[in-house]
Amino acid sequence: MNPLAAHYSRFRVADRVLLTGHSHQAWPDAAFEAQQRAWLDAAEFVDSKWEKAEERAARVREGFARLLGDAPANIALGQNTHELVTRWLSALPLRERPRIVTTDGEFHSIRRQIDRLDEDGALAVIRVAARPVETLAERLALSVDDRTACVMVSSVLYETAEIVPDLGRLASVCDVRGAALLVDAYHHLNVVPFDLASMGLTDAFVTGGGYKYCQLGEGNGFLRVPPGRHMRPVLTGWFAEFAALDAPRVDQRVRYGPGAAAFGGATYDPTSHYRAAAVFDFHVQQGLTPDRLREISRRQVALLKSHFEALDLSADVARVVPVPDAMRAGFLAIRTRRAADLSRALRERGVFTDARGETLRLGPAPYLEDSQLAAGIAVLREGLKNGVGTTDAPTK
Repeated sequence: MNPLAAHYSRFRVADRVLLTGHSHQAWPDAAFEAQQRAWLDAAEFVDSKWEKAEERAARVREGFARLLGDAPANIALGQNTHELVTRWLSALPLRERPRIVTTDGEFHSIRRQIDRLDEDGALAVIRVAARPVETLAERLALSVDDRTACVMVSSVLYETAEIVPDLGRLASVCDVRGAALLVDAYHHLNVVPFDLASMGLTDAFVTGGGYKYCQLGEGNGFLRVPPGRHMRPVLTGWFAEFAALDAPRVDQRVRYGPGAAAFGGATYDPTSHYRAAAVFDFHVQQGLTPDRLREISRRQVALLKSHFEALDLSADVARVVPVPDAMRAGFLAIRTRRAADLSRALRERGVFTDARGETLRLGPAPYLEDSQLAAGIAVLREGLKNGVGTTDAPTK
């Protein structure tokens, strides 16, 4: 057994093939203990529990800041990315600059909201084709003009795991044009090293969360706000003026905290931060740095790829989405018209995957054993051999 698996016993990672590392990684047992602590602190301290909760929230901000190469003061926390992105959109000068540039490859939390704003007709939404990814940043930059309020783009495409290059150049163009840049790093953090300075993104907003590679679970979204930005979201919660609640008013304008504090929300369930703080501590204890996790992930994805390619299938049946190995993030994307049916059939056999349209996604995780990866591909082979997802599939 992979020695790390012993720390994930409650998720039974040694007994199941959890190829969902790109979507929902297992939580270490330390997270269970922390979740219990949240309940016990509420029982012991009642309304004074918020002091304990803020201690955990501070450690969560430190954890995300460490993954970005940034300062904790620049991190706003929220229950999910949608909550934070909508606040961010509401802080932009959309009346003066009624134009949003994005791609056709964004995850649904951004895609759906932008579609709805476009449907209303108040904003012009420019959707740039996400592929070929090699020229995406350049093509986005060409779409930015003086009426553009923002550009919204992922640093890793959620459907194919392709890393988007040259985002620093896009950031420079946005800066010249006066447009804000939001980078969705959800499929990047803690599986591919992310450094704001080296990527040229020190002036960019970045969003992401803990549900995937960070192993933090739900309720752990974040928004990175560049230092020196003073914004006033229209969608705002009372935490955004928490530090000034008792200060005398000088006018009737709604007050905001500085920088990331302006994006504070309102009363929430702090259990998520107890869990997240414990997991970040666990990663440090185990030496699970982004560099080490990238090394593990690349080896595991390469192993999945080699086992799959050894099946020697017709491209019409199933094929790996072609991505240079160095530009592939944390999962293997397989194109097949049977993706959804195969994913369901695999789960029945104890192999957990997911599907996005005609893409079957296989995401390893650091607690898996190599033999489990091979077993997952063997079960996939059986599904393809038995015609799962075809009209002539054998009946049981």
